[in-house]
Amino acid sequence: MAETALVRVATFNVSMEAGNYQPTGLHGDHRVLVERLATGTEPQIQAIARIIQLTRPDVIVLTEFDYIEPSSLGVEAFLTNYLAVSQQGADPIAYPYYFYDPVNSGQPSPYDLNRDGKATGVGADAWGFGFYPGQYGMLLLSRYPIIERDIRTFRQFKWKDMPGHLCTTQADGSPWYEAAAWQQFPLSSKSHWDIPVQVAGKRLHLLASHPTPPVFDGPEGRNAKRNHDEIRFWVDYISGEQGDYIYDDHGVAGSFNSKAPFVIVGDLNASPVEGDAIKAGIQSLLAHPRLQDPKPASRGGSHHSPNTPHAAQHTAVWRMRADYVLPAKAGIKVCGSGVFWPAPHEADYDLVKTRQISSDHRLVWVDLLLQ
Repeated sequence: MAETALVRVATFNVSMEAGNYQPTGLHGDHRVLVERLATGTEPQIQAIARIIQLTRPDVIVLTEFDYIEPSSLGVEAFLTNYLAVSQQGADPIAYPYYFYDPVNSGQPSPYDLNRDGKATGVGADAWGFGFYPGQYGMLLLSRYPIIERDIRTFRQFKWKDMPGHLCTTQADGSPWYEAAAWQQFPLSSKSHWDIPVQVAGKRLHLLASHPTPPVFDGPEGRNAKRNHDEIRFWVDYISGEQGDYIYDDHGVAGSFNSKAPFVIVGDLNASPVEGDAIKAGIQSLLAHPRLQDPKPASRGGSHHSPNTPHAAQHTAVWRMRADYVLPAKAGIKVCGSGVFWPAPHEADYDLVKTRQISSDHRLVWVDLLLQ
């Protein structure tokens, strides 16, 4: 009988970006989070840490965690000052390995990307929406070693290089983005990562991303189209020759070619049945023949939206499934799944009672048996 390994994989949009801690209308910069990570006493981050300590993922992708250099002021401060400290009696948790890398959000462009007549370099004129570089960043934490030599990142992949990409046009049919901007425009609003970890002698690839919300645009639908194509990236990446056009940040071309199991994980900002996304993108991913969908659920989600048929699978307080852990079929057996969303009568409901206490998203976890 082949050796097996059980691993809990999770994703959590933790809302740990500077704007979350600023008065309305202010955006700040990464120093806002640096200050709060240093204290170990920020209530919102303590609640995030307690949720992670209670669910105890082996590998977790955190979205909306600002990218901060040096990492000692960012991820390592979070590990030391929050996760390594018992939160309200929960057992501390250690992650000896992590991947933390720059993202496109907040990276200034010299162009008027939203066509409001001003090229500000920030907000909607950044290469990914954000008011400073690293806002809305991504972080992977792991109990298991990361195979660093085989990491692939795709932050620099250009949207124009995706065959059949959705075109964004003005009302007269002309291109939305000026030619010089389009030549430089990255597909990823943050990044796309392929990170392999070694679990009890077995390799597992984490395919992580956080596509832009498919809203906050206009009739041209530039964000909705980008969201669709950011999700479609994974469809092509796991589809053999269909993804051969893809190149990584080292210039190496090709799709996913490992025989090891993989899992797609992150806040995809799209639902196949609700919300404003171009649903064909997420629908095609969920229907991919190489993937299985455990459909994690919670009682809290059902209670939050009792008249909505899909409420049990919601992962955000704005009543939609947005966050996913989607394992491959080959080499993986799903042993359990869930969304951390206690109902009002259940323990730890205080961690999710309001958006301000922790986040407007919920932690999603899936237990995988690697075979």
